Amino acid sequence: MAYRERLWPAPWLYLATALVIPASLLVLLPISLAAGVVTALVLYAGCLALLLTGSPVVEVGPDGLRAGRALLEPRFVGDAVALRDDEATHARGPGLDARAYLLIRGWVTPVVRVEVRDERDPAPYWLISSRQPERLVEAIAAIRPRTPGR
Repeated sequence: MAYRERLWPAPWLYLATALVIPASLLVLLPISLAAGVVTALVLYAGCLALLLTGSPVVEVGPDGLRAGRALLEPRFVGDAVALRDDEATHARGPGLDARAYLLIRGWVTPVVRVEVRDERDPAPYWLISSRQPERLVEAIAAIRPRTPGR
């Protein structure tokens, strides 16, 4: 792999999901202390499992660009640009094309916009969250086919 990144949840999400502990204790403590504690721990463990297993992977390799379960073969990979701060906010909001393929996470601000060079693909571009957008753009540039005049 030329590039690999897992979009792990932000630390505050682990704390936010910990709120299931006091919530389940509040409901079950009047009934049973043991049931409340066990339920709280099981629910929190389930939340953690969902956060961790739901973290998508972004990869660039010889087979192309993989964002989550989607794959864009190298021959269809167009120009890629890294966007940060206000540009990233605009790309995820008012500048977003509804047809675009999205792999964005709210806790990862920077994004990479990758043009799709397949006229049969309804998505004009992919918008992918990345904590290291410049490295992702470099890896994407390395797999793009070379065309005459470029």
